[in-house]
Amino acid sequence: MVRGASKPVAESQQLLRRALMAPHPSIPPKYFYDDLGSRLFAAITALDEYYPTRTEAELLRTHLPAIAAAAPVTGCTFIDLGAGNCEKAASLFQAVQPSCYVAVDISSDYLRVSLEHMQRQFPDIGMLGVGTDFSEQFELPAAVPLQRRLFFYPGSSIGNFTPREAVPFLEALRRQMHGDGALWIGVDLQKPKDRLERAYDDELGVTAAFNRNLLRHVNRLAGTDFVLADWQHVAFFNEAESRIEMHLQAVRDVEVSWPGGRRRFGAGARLHTENSYKHSIEGFRSLLAAAGLRSAGHWTDAAGWFAFFVAVPDGRS
Repeated sequence: MVRGASKPVAESQQLLRRALMAPHPSIPPKYFYDDLGSRLFAAITALDEYYPTRTEAELLRTHLPAIAAAAPVTGCTFIDLGAGNCEKAASLFQAVQPSCYVAVDISSDYLRVSLEHMQRQFPDIGMLGVGTDFSEQFELPAAVPLQRRLFFYPGSSIGNFTPREAVPFLEALRRQMHGDGALWIGVDLQKPKDRLERAYDDELGVTAAFNRNLLRHVNRLAGTDFVLADWQHVAFFNEAESRIEMHLQAVRDVEVSWPGGRRRFGAGARLHTENSYKHSIEGFRSLLAAAGLRSAGHWTDAAGWFAFFVAVPDGRS
């Protein structure tokens, strides 16, 4: 069963139209994930250039016994944030042995298909899907069991939050642990600029397709008339902010219209579509502490490119 839904259409229309008319126009990255966007992101994770997925998977394969021992959660309610196709969580079921699996994702349709597949694989585990935008005032529905909760947030998506935004999000997770839960979270670390930029601008152009598909989704939601051929993918590392930025850049002068409004974009004008902040180990520990969490352990690859943290409520014995 999948509960909840994305924002009502009228609310999404207003948000998107305001963002397009802002002095620095943007499109929130949560709108990447329609059904096709979710599938394109799954393809990105298989690319040679995109190191986070395979690096994190290797960390989990190598260190899973230690990760599981850092904050015992056997038999927990396993809450998978940004579940996508649910495959990452499924690979951990033998170690975690969850009594209930809760998959949370903004793309309800994609989530429904993924959960049907998961339920066939694991018929003895109770499952619930929550279709929601968990980046905003995230609260689990009452149907989610209150027993010990393990929040699983892999893939370094915490980097989509600014440091200031990350703290209240992490606080919301801590409050919903009910005292003896834990957070397993992947964190992308600072590294050479050229390596970062290749990961977000791959040779095959899959990330470019993912970025431009955003315009198709916005056309459906907000009634805009973006033409994909008018826009190209741009990704670069902003060293001052320690973040990758993704943009869509107009290749010619264009006008985009929607019911009740329009905007002209000169050649070279950009729509900001995503930030992905890159952290240090100590910097991320500080974010956890600000949210009332402490690190019960962290593991990195040999190159120090990626980290996987186990965090628990501060003050827990």
